[in-house]
Parts: sequence; structure tokens; C-alpha cells
Amino acid sequence: MGWRLESKMVRGAKGSDPHTGAISFPIYQTATFKHPGLGQSTGYDYTRSGNPTREELENTLANLEGGTSALAFASGMAAIATVLELFKPGDHLLVSDDLYGGTYRLFEEVARNHGLQFTYLDTCNEQNLLDAIQDNTRAIFIETPSNPMMKVTDIDSVVRTARAYKLLSIVDNTFLTPYLQRPLELGADIVVHSGTKYLGGHNDTLAGFIVVKDQALEERLRFFQNAIGATLAPLDSWLILRGIKTLAVRLARQEENALKVAAWLNQHPLVQKVYYVGLPDHPGYDISKKQASGFGAMISFSLNSAELVASVLARLRLIAFAESLGGVESLITYPLTQTHAAIPEEIRLRLGVDDKLLRISVGIEAVEDIIGDLEQALA
Repeated sequence: MGWRLESKMVRGAKGSDPHTGAISFPIYQTATFKHPGLGQSTGYDYTRSGNPTREELENTLANLEGGTSALAFASGMAAIATVLELFKPGDHLLVSDDLYGGTYRLFEEVARNHGLQFTYLDTCNEQNLLDAIQDNTRAIFIETPSNPMMKVTDIDSVVRTARAYKLLSIVDNTFLTPYLQRPLELGADIVVHSGTKYLGGHNDTLAGFIVVKDQALEERLRFFQNAIGATLAPLDSWLILRGIKTLAVRLARQEENALKVAAWLNQHPLVQKVYYVGLPDHPGYDISKKQASGFGAMISFSLNSAELVASVLARLRLIAFAESLGGVESLITYPLTQTHAAIPEEIRLRLGVDDKLLRISVGIEAVEDIIGDLEQALA
């Protein structure tokens, strides 16, 4: 049925439980399933291998991303770690230089020990990718927009380069979600998400996803998902399913708020620079307009002085000083010591992740209250 994206979010893959008609898809809180007889199965045997609640979530996200299959994991990092199982010792990956610190930590402190190699570069420039490809390069991994500097990579350019050199293209779509950006429809091979963020939307559960459109890739990843076992539990699957139902209305409100907050910050005398893709002077604005239907609700900004950071964080009342993002509540983080502490200082400083940078995940509160909170904290 040719429903629009917003309707697919609300109704899910099956729309209701086929057995009972329950509109809220049931939580199949079971570890194992009874077999009808020897050599017979209901299609479910053991929840690590398959669970109806998780299956409904996986199929829902696959439909939203334009993929054929999705796989749900206990966290975003578990999803990315499973993607790395596609590669063998000696393989080389090209990676966005600005990315979540936990991803960098996984690559550098875990995957390198298993023989994988990584080159970090500005993937906004296609020539950088072409210059960095080696004989053992197997994939390009990008975040767009990136965390926390909001750099925008042209997905079409990455896909074109990857196909020319027979590489996998992997896109972290956490910041925009399929509501605003669908990399698989732009030709990417793999999409990953931290479902903890906008997909769940309420800061109450952890989740991660891989979405693909190639059957052979899906079969390999499904084997790793089952073998490693970092799968999403039934209750958490239900929470993410419930969150996805309101994704469109939440993210639309969050983006509306973010545009106003970014514009307000952009004119404040104590703010040195604002990094928000929705500002027309952002270097990735035109590319974003081409490949996405919105700009999201993540803003980073630099203060004039590092001495202001502690007082601003202490004075905020509505905006919570906390890690994570994408929930209905507005959150502010200090990337230097929180989300990006694992990244070496020389890389952080080159990118602009310094002692003056703050990052806001704009929530759904009244925008006047969000701006008012910032105004009194910056007074």
C-alpha cells in the first residue's frame, strides 16, 4: 500500500497484531518458544534468533528507510560493531573525521586490535576520498550531519566513489532519521542508527539498527547478529516501536524550534559561532537541501570564552546538562569531556571540538522557554 512515510510510522509493518487484532503490537516477553512437534516450528525458536516484537520493529524501520531488511541491536555501538564483522584483518576503511567519540573509540581501541585499519578524513571533499583509497580499502563510513560539528557529506558523491572502487558505503543516519533523510534510496549500501536518539525519542531506552537493501548483506549480518547476540530485547523493541509512531510530529516540532534557537544564538554577543545545517550560510546547506527534506534539531555553538562554559551549564534550568540527544527534552552537552573525550586532542582541535564548544539537542518544549533559558544563562 502506498502510504506516506508519516502513516507508515504510525501503523508499523503489520499495523496490528495478526493474532488478536491488538493495535499496540504485543510485547512477546519470552526467551523461548514451544515447538508444535519434532521438526516443526512456529517460525520462532529462541528470542536471540527471532522475536515477533523485534521483528515488527525491524520490518517497520526497513520500510521507513527504503530497505529490504533491518536488524535491531541493544545499542547503536552494538550495531556498528556488528557491521565491522563484515571485514577481515588487513581491511581498510575511510571514515568521516568528525564523528561520535564512541565510534572512534570502537574503531581505534577495539577494531584496530583485530587488524582493521582506518583513515579519518574530511569526507565533504570527494577528492579527499579518492586520494585516500588504498588497495585494501573496503568501505567508506560517514556521519552526515556529523557529530558535533554538523558537517554535511554529499551522499551521492560517496556512493559514486564507493561504486567505482567496489567499496561498501555506510551512513550513520542517527541525526536525521528516515523522516528527513534516506541514504539507501540515494544508493548507500548500509545505514546505521543509534535508535536511542530520535527513533525512541524519549530518553528511556537504548537501541541500535542496521538497515540494508541487499539480500546477501542481510544474510551475513543476520548471522552475525545471532552469533554475537547483542540483540534488542522485546520490551525495548516495543518502546522504540511506540517512539517511532510520533517521530514525524516530534522531529517536525524539534526542527521548528531549532531553526529559531539557532537564529537567536547566531546574533548573541557571547556566541562566537553557530553550527546548524539549517542556517543558509552553513557550508553544507545546499547539499542538505538536495539530499534531505529537513535540517534536524542538533545545534553546536562556540562561546567567546571557555571561562563562560561552567557558568552557562550551571545556570540552565529548562535545558538539562546531560549526554545523549534526540529526546523530547532539550539537552546540552560539553563534547570535550562527554561525547568526544575519546578523540585525541590534535584531531578535536583541528575540527573545532575545543573548550568553548557546546552542543544542544533541541526538544519539543515551547521555543520561547528554550530561548529564555539560554538568555538567562548567557546573561
